[in-house]
Amino acid sequence: MSNPFAVATPELFRHHGTRAHIERRGPLPGLALSAAHLVEGEDVVADLTLEAQGDTLMASGTVTAHWEGECRRCLQTTDGILAIEFREVFQPDPVEGETYPLDRDRIDLRPALREAVALALPVAPLCDEACAGPDPDAHPVTIESPLEELESTPPADPRWAALDQLRFDN
Repeated sequence: MSNPFAVATPELFRHHGTRAHIERRGPLPGLALSAAHLVEGEDVVADLTLEAQGDTLMASGTVTAHWEGECRRCLQTTDGILAIEFREVFQPDPVEGETYPLDRDRIDLRPALREAVALALPVAPLCDEACAGPDPDAHPVTIESPLEELESTPPADPRWAALDQLRFDN
């Protein structure tokens, strides 16, 4: 399977300062964060402008992706669309955590896109701001023992019984 996020760059470096608009779409499989993940089978869309600046390449634009997950309150499935402002620098000698590798013939946008989408996924999704959580009538709270029993001393754990024998009287 070919990489839809690999972009040829020789033409950009022949004419420094020129810009090229590209739109690439493809899957980023296995991308998930806590309760949210990208929807399987749907493409991530990168609508970007590439610009060669000296020996670096700047990629900027918008990345969109469809995600789904469980609502943190009611646990029902919820989903949404991420719209991420994307701006990354590609260099022949990348600085770890700051820039991405650049080959004079091509760049691979996948690592930068994966990082941007992963950081934008909701950590604790919410189906609606007004979500009240589970239906209280469907999950009633009951107390099975009288209140007096709850306030009495709980039974001792037999594993700690040997400590009851210790005396520290001088």
